[in-house]
Amino acid sequence: MSTFTDDEITAALSDLPGWSADGDAITKTYEFADFRAALDFMNRAAGPIEEMDHHPEWTNVYNRVEVRLSSHDVGEVTSRDTRLATVLERVADAS
Repeated sequence: MSTFTDDEITAALSDLPGWSADGDAITKTYEFADFRAALDFMNRAAGPIEEMDHHPEWTNVYNRVEVRLSSHDVGEVTSRDTRLATVLERVADAS
């Protein structure tokens, strides 16, 4: 799988509000009403994540879920990361 150039990352992120480039990854912090809503987001995202077989680095602290996406097998951002970011956006919008 080919990695994205900085310009390709910038272009992809223009369609992903709140996402930003961070070294060899793209990141976003989601904020929800409370812990239960944050955990619900993670649980609803788990199915699509498993289907994609591309797992995020993410942490949950109370109402926040911090997500970091990078294709570890190539060490940089690829289309798998932006596709997963798009899926996470859909899941978050359904909250």
